[in-house]
Amino acid sequence: MKSIKMRLGQTIPNFTADTTKGPIKFHEWQGKSWVVLFSHPADFTPVCTTELGRIAVHQPEFAKRNTKCLAHSVDALNSHVDWVNDIKSYCLDIPGDFSYPIIADPTRDLAVSLGMLDEEQKKDPEVAKTIRALFIISPDHKVRLSMFYPMSTGRNVDEILRVIDSLQLVDRVKVIATPANWTPGTKVMILPTVSDEEANKLFPKGYDKVSMPSGVNYVRTTENY
Repeated sequence: MKSIKMRLGQTIPNFTADTTKGPIKFHEWQGKSWVVLFSHPADFTPVCTTELGRIAVHQPEFAKRNTKCLAHSVDALNSHVDWVNDIKSYCLDIPGDFSYPIIADPTRDLAVSLGMLDEEQKKDPEVAKTIRALFIISPDHKVRLSMFYPMSTGRNVDEILRVIDSLQLVDRVKVIATPANWTPGTKVMILPTVSDEEANKLFPKGYDKVSMPSGVNYVRTTENY
């Protein structure tokens, strides 16, 4: 598979992969769901063990958002199985079985094809350890958000859920954006491309206009969405 750059708006190719839940063909496996695809440098790494565990614990929250989780690690399936047993032993609050698949990519070919690793680097285990990417993919198979982390920093599952909420909200209400530290139910911002006249029609229950020293009145917020 040809390597692609996982930029925002990029369509994810319909790759095939072996996983702990059986072989998948990505587009068919995704269906009409959102997907969180997140990669790890290797099995039996401590920070990643906590991450896979916490995502498994929060699986009901992802399900509420019509979102599937798909992990990726550059090891073989038998290694993944042993790792899952460790994760379940360490994270005792995982509800039920370990519910989402982990891709096996011992050749690192998929990591290369998804632009997480250069071809000439894939046989270098030290360089390959830098693969800690997370992509949120909408049902049209497009990358909507990407995050990259060093090995030393664990991902925040609450933040992953928050940005899914934001992406899904702005897809439904296309004239808004969510500000810094936004959480569901708090104020959103009306896009500057929307005129006041349009905003009055779109938000009949009202919105707030914030005066700026520049005189440019571009900040309008509302809870009425």
